[in-house]
Amino acid sequence: MTLLVGLGNPGKEYENTRHNVGFMLADLLLQDGGFNNVSSTKFQGELFKKGSLLILKPTTFMNLSGNSLKAVNDFYKPDHIIVVHDDLDLKLGAVRFKNGGSSGGHNGIKSIDSLIGNDYDRIRIGIGRSGNGVISYVLGEFNQEENQKLQEVLEHSKKAALELIKSGDITEISSKFTLKAN
Repeated sequence: MTLLVGLGNPGKEYENTRHNVGFMLADLLLQDGGFNNVSSTKFQGELFKKGSLLILKPTTFMNLSGNSLKAVNDFYKPDHIIVVHDDLDLKLGAVRFKNGGSSGGHNGIKSIDSLIGNDYDRIRIGIGRSGNGVISYVLGEFNQEENQKLQEVLEHSKKAALELIKSGDITEISSKFTLKAN
């Protein structure tokens, strides 16, 4: 069983923010249909199941994402975990893949690492940086030009995620799907 976790913040006001690219990719995967909603208050998130694939969108807010992932992990005991998140250190348009590693200061990843360790695959979607402060930037929305590039990146990331779910080989996916920003 594979558990794909898209990180983000719940609520309409955060829907289109940079910090929610994990939710955006999860939603894109869910559009393919056939998923059953298996959410429960004990999972602290929206959980969907199709065959041996689980897709989780934690409703704990970003900084407590690990609580939701741990609850689902303890219940379903998936063989493979993939976490999709925004990355300030990558420019918009860049996508990278890795297993483990440091949180890079990402509070959602810190939360997950503190509760289950860091032995899981990651899809890192670049959002770039701004000089206007991290919090206001990650909680800000993409402008029209950025949004167009984001849609292309999300479609690319969806293909990569589907192949990673099938193969489980992060090295292969990394060599095939890594994108550098223009």
